[in-house]
Amino acid sequence: MLGMAVMGYHPGIEDDGVYLPAVKFKLNPALYPHDYNFFHLQMQASFFDTWVAGFVRWTGIPLAATELLWQFASIALIVFGCWTIAHRLFPEARAQWAGVALVTGLFTLPVAGTALYLVDQHLHPRAVATAIILLAVSRILAGKSWQAIPLLLLAFLLHPIMGALGISFCFILAMVLLEPLHLWLRRWRTAGHGAGNVFGSAVFVPLGWVFEPPTPAWREALGTRTYFFLFHWAWYEWMGAWVPLLLFWLLWRFVRKRGETLLARFSLAVFLYGVFQLAVAMLMLGFPALIRLAPLQPMRFLHLIYFFLLLMGGCLIGKYLLKASLWRWAVFLVAINAGMFIAQRMEFSSSEHLELPGRATANPWLQAFAWIRQNTPTDAYFALDPEYLAAPGEDYHSFRALAERSQLADYIKDTAVVTQIPELAEVWKRQVQAQKGWTRFQLADFERLKAEFGVNWVLVAYPQPAGLACQWHNEAVSVCRIP
Repeated sequence: MLGMAVMGYHPGIEDDGVYLPAVKFKLNPALYPHDYNFFHLQMQASFFDTWVAGFVRWTGIPLAATELLWQFASIALIVFGCWTIAHRLFPEARAQWAGVALVTGLFTLPVAGTALYLVDQHLHPRAVATAIILLAVSRILAGKSWQAIPLLLLAFLLHPIMGALGISFCFILAMVLLEPLHLWLRRWRTAGHGAGNVFGSAVFVPLGWVFEPPTPAWREALGTRTYFFLFHWAWYEWMGAWVPLLLFWLLWRFVRKRGETLLARFSLAVFLYGVFQLAVAMLMLGFPALIRLAPLQPMRFLHLIYFFLLLMGGCLIGKYLLKASLWRWAVFLVAINAGMFIAQRMEFSSSEHLELPGRATANPWLQAFAWIRQNTPTDAYFALDPEYLAAPGEDYHSFRALAERSQLADYIKDTAVVTQIPELAEVWKRQVQAQKGWTRFQLADFERLKAEFGVNWVLVAYPQPAGLACQWHNEAVSVCRIP
């Protein structure tokens, strides 16, 4: 509860502009008749939307309440997963709870240069997959690796990229726990020839799409995602990638000398996993010919490492610094939670900190989205500023997710979808190009959009341009029909 109160709750923001419309489309296929490809195609690799929609149908719980319920449940599972790992590695209760407290207070910590948080402020399949991976890790630490297999498969079905990374870590952890380091490394070297054969056979897998020349439109969309390119990261983002690996190497050496075998092997597994995945990422992102692999974002492996970094750091703080001192615990908890709470209020300064179902909003953009959802036809096709997500006071809330209406492609969120689905690139480019100069549009420009794309509604700044038939407005925006 404290973790959620600190991080806030904002359904429909950022990535939820893909996931939430996908769920709503499953529940009501009449929605989004003009633009469903901008979320539907990406979701074909996951059963997350099918699962959430099925839960709504089976229970009868409204979607808004379902999202809130599962956001809380995923956070609770993450906390429980962290506690089970800490419980295996540290016998002291104060160490276990300090580790859990540090992770929970820093849910919205950015992960190096990956543009990821540890946990998002809305229901995200990555959070659910992460919780399941943490539980799988705890099963391996408990010596019951077979119980981790179905958990990892479930994580993969929910979020294939994070699931694959979780499988990679759990495999390395299981191998490290089986035998001492020198025997494990000897087996690695002995298996080198076989590993080469595996890699060689992989060459014959049909991966021709990797080498297909990307279109200029796709390259333009990719260029908006600078965090995809590891070798363009700033120096401090690079530090965020390799410093955690160094810390786990140091932790391994420290606890090994103290005879803490399980913690030493866990630290070694994290270090080896990080080194291996960093090498893979550098190979994938270091050659222009492999640019089609960039949207796979191999640096996301840091997401799991950051969870372990905070968990181990918190456990060590509790064990050696906080101990049983009440005032030290108070300072520790206030510092981490107050700092992140203030950061979140600054980031979403125009929205309620907890956007709970049924709660009225003072955000003028969200008021407009609600009016549109309740008062326009289901097949309405909207145009709005292609950079509306970054508008002052908008706080990155998705029109598609919250207004539940089709829209012309935008230049901020839809670019991320285009990088994953290259066949959308030309459609995206054409629609965004047609909306250039939006802030100077007059009636003739809106009529051109209607003639070219069939758009019949617009969301524009108030006061609106002359000639539009406006149905509603507030102090920021107007909802209008194109004559």
